[in-house]
Amino acid sequence: MGRPKQFDPETAVEQAMQIFWRRGYAGTTPQCLVDTLGIGKGSLYNAFGGKRQLFDLALRRYLDAQAAAMDDLLDESGPVKERLSRALHLVAETDLADHERRGCMAMNTAVEFGQSDEALTTAVLGMLDRADRTLRALVEEGQRAGDISRAHDPEDLAALLLNTITGLRVMARVEPGPARIKRAIDTTLNLL
Repeated sequence: MGRPKQFDPETAVEQAMQIFWRRGYAGTTPQCLVDTLGIGKGSLYNAFGGKRQLFDLALRRYLDAQAAAMDDLLDESGPVKERLSRALHLVAETDLADHERRGCMAMNTAVEFGQSDEALTTAVLGMLDRADRTLRALVEEGQRAGDISRAHDPEDLAALLLNTITGLRVMARVEPGPARIKRAIDTTLNLL
């Protein structure tokens, strides 16, 4: 009979997510994971298969949490443009308030790996596709209610919003303050 696990795998995935988010995949060594998680290398490999498998679990956890958070923000009541404004400003404020300036783990992964890893590209694109569908549905709702102009196709406006969000997440990693990000948000909303 094997020894019982001396750690909670869910907690370990959460801790690993924080490490990968902060340091990236390449910047996170197996030893760093072992030290931070407080487990032996054997436990790391037995429980998760290795660094890459743990990264995949951590990224999935991040993607699921981000999707749920975006859905919650955008499902609030009120005019669509106001809901979008609250969501965009909250994303920017949260990222700018993060003293480590981690940005978005999904966008960081896209930048780190690009097209070099099909599984990671698919995972990030899945999140972007889901966000695009949510944003398109919101734009359509706003157009029906007269809150958003019908001058542009909802698919095009959703792509603009998605590009704004992903750009904000990357910009917040290096921007010294909120001025330029706020201008980008306000201009995007004015175009709607």
